[in-house]
Amino acid sequence: MKLFDDDDFMVTSPKENFFAISKTANVNIVEMELEKMLERLAVAEKMLEDKGLEEEFDRTYSIMRADVTELENRVNSIFIELVGNIVTQCE
Repeated sequence: MKLFDDDDFMVTSPKENFFAISKTANVNIVEMELEKMLERLAVAEKMLEDKGLEEEFDRTYSIMRADVTELENRVNSIFIELVGNIVTQCE
């Protein structure tokens, strides 16, 4: 089963690749990987709360939203990780 066309993979963004692959990959695998990512987010939020860093997080988030490139690179990295995890389990 081929999940994506190699040519398309090179000209689309990591976000576009993730959504394209998530539509053709095994639904259970996609759901499992999204759940893992949300679990990681929940743990990160808990750590911030425990350390009293919620306000610092909000400030950093605002700053990073202004620096679109760094935030975009980090988000793309997460999309790439998700795609890699999904594709390796579907092959």
